[in-house]
Amino acid sequence: MPTIAEKLKARESDLTRAERQLSAAILDNYPIPGLGSITELAELAEVSTPTVARMVQKLGFSGYPEFQHALREELREIISNPVEKRAEQTPDLPESHMLNRYAVGVYDNIRATLENVNLDEFDTLCTLLADTDRRVHIAGGRLSGTLAQNFYLHLQMVRRDVFMIPPRASWTHSVLDLLPGDTLILFDIRRYENATLLLAEMAHERGVQVVLFTDQWRSPIQKVAKFTFAARIAVPSAWDSGVALLLLIESIIAKIQEDHWEAVKARTDELEAAFDRTRLFRKFT
Repeated sequence: MPTIAEKLKARESDLTRAERQLSAAILDNYPIPGLGSITELAELAEVSTPTVARMVQKLGFSGYPEFQHALREELREIISNPVEKRAEQTPDLPESHMLNRYAVGVYDNIRATLENVNLDEFDTLCTLLADTDRRVHIAGGRLSGTLAQNFYLHLQMVRRDVFMIPPRASWTHSVLDLLPGDTLILFDIRRYENATLLLAEMAHERGVQVVLFTDQWRSPIQKVAKFTFAARIAVPSAWDSGVALLLLIESIIAKIQEDHWEAVKARTDELEAAFDRTRLFRKFT
């Protein structure tokens, strides 16, 4: 089922000016703004109470109480820890093998993720990342850092000036090297990490374009991000899945490679020559 954030993004073109203002207020610190009263939300967004009621109905809810209940359920999922997630697994799943059940969950995540990707923003990001006049910095959290590392290793093979920002204990120095016009790619999924948010805010203050890869509930980093790509992560497990996020980043690498093949090939040839010289890989000839 789509989250309210996904519904707001999908219906963006159908909203009035006041409703778009209201949507922005909800998404800015999602889902907190919608947890107060309808009057408080209207005041926060500087719109009328009837505007809130109309938009809630546009999203398919009978009224504000149902809308708020859905937000509370999303918040509960956002802050749940691994033990809580394991306890909430649907008990009436068919007694099939975990491999099959997990695969179905991953497939559903990929499908739902692709349904909500803005292709124009995806293409614009690929163009941005292929621009070697712009330096690219990449960082992630405690677990999402593995996705960040994967993206870094692949992106540095197709272009120069790609940098991996180290964990929080030593990333302060990296902030000093962030320049206006640089791009910062961040990975942040539930339970969103304070250090990653702080990095995003400090980078934004320095004139850096922030790009966020997150989950369907959307990290608070989205309020300073130029682009936000939200992937589905919930599976029949105590831990979340990064497969849909991995699909997005691998697709970005594939598109950059395809659109700029001659430049990528030249860099790859140099890289292969360096591999041969250092005997990094085993040769069978």
